[in-house]
Amino acid sequence: MVKKRFDPFFSGRLSDYVTAIAWSGNGQTLAATSGAGEVMLWRDLSSQGKVPSPLIPLQLDQGQSVDCVSFSTDGQFLATGGQDGRVMIWRLHPDIELLHILENAPAWVDHLAWSPIRNQLAFSIGRYVQIWDGDHGEVVATLNFEVSSVLGLSWCPHGQYLAIAGNQGAKIWEARDWDDDPYVVDMPAASIAIAWSADGKYFASGNLDFTITVLEWEKLHLPWVMRGFPGKIRNLAWSEKITPLGVPLLAASSVEGIVVWEKHRDESVGWESRLLNLHDGVVQALAFQPGSFLLASAGDDGQIGLWQNAKEIGQVLVGVQDGFSCLAWHPRGDQLAAGGQNGQVLVWSRSMRGKGFG
Repeated sequence: MVKKRFDPFFSGRLSDYVTAIAWSGNGQTLAATSGAGEVMLWRDLSSQGKVPSPLIPLQLDQGQSVDCVSFSTDGQFLATGGQDGRVMIWRLHPDIELLHILENAPAWVDHLAWSPIRNQLAFSIGRYVQIWDGDHGEVVATLNFEVSSVLGLSWCPHGQYLAIAGNQGAKIWEARDWDDDPYVVDMPAASIAIAWSADGKYFASGNLDFTITVLEWEKLHLPWVMRGFPGKIRNLAWSEKITPLGVPLLAASSVEGIVVWEKHRDESVGWESRLLNLHDGVVQALAFQPGSFLLASAGDDGQIGLWQNAKEIGQVLVGVQDGFSCLAWHPRGDQLAAGGQNGQVLVWSRSMRGKGFG
């Protein structure tokens, strides 16, 4: 029997479905948003010898959902976007202050992310993505996806590139010259889930035609195509840790199933897969623990699976009345936060009774 590795640490509640959660880069603050429009912060004060704080409201029930949340890399700003078309930007230090409201109605802002190297925020409005510069307080670029509404966006971890997904694949812009034509990853169907590997060498897209494409970014050869999924690809996650071949693992979910892909030494083989079975409902989120092969999966069935070495179940976490909706690892990997479809916000902490696994 595998020893229990993570114990319940904090429990709070929002009034509606938890739409998104995110940790600040230093791991001191967790943000959560809801289908009712709430924006809440939680701070772990245990390192200061204090009990964890309650949820701190930045915005209460507005009657319209807030669907995405992101911290700037330096931890200075928090941004949210949602159904009302507004991008809200708070400054968090030295005191919490609402700095900017970017109005984009009637567009629905459902994707946003801060650059990993500078205070630039990318957010979607219909067929466009705008780049807002936090240091100058203005929009510095507008990117036109053209063929459809934006279905996803992801910064390269080194910050040089921004990928945008939608119908017919993905487009990748270079941040040094937003006016330059993007690199196009053509697909016969829409791409709805995209992810860069932590080293920036690989770019993956999950598509509506039940396939995954993986591009080796530095070589730009024809992408690998993975097939055989039972439905659309909802989630993609790369491990930070690499295999003996020097390549990270890629995890993907489709309906209730999870497949982990590992690069084979033989180029003619490409990638080998293994299927992970636990969930009885749709898998809503996937994430690798930083620096390890420990994979977390959250499902509609009210279970979070912790997959040891991305192969077998080491622990199952529960605690929501309905299913889970989202999850996020603490940057150090010693805590895991998750949101519930009935509004719960839960945090588990690494148990003092056993070592971590991955």
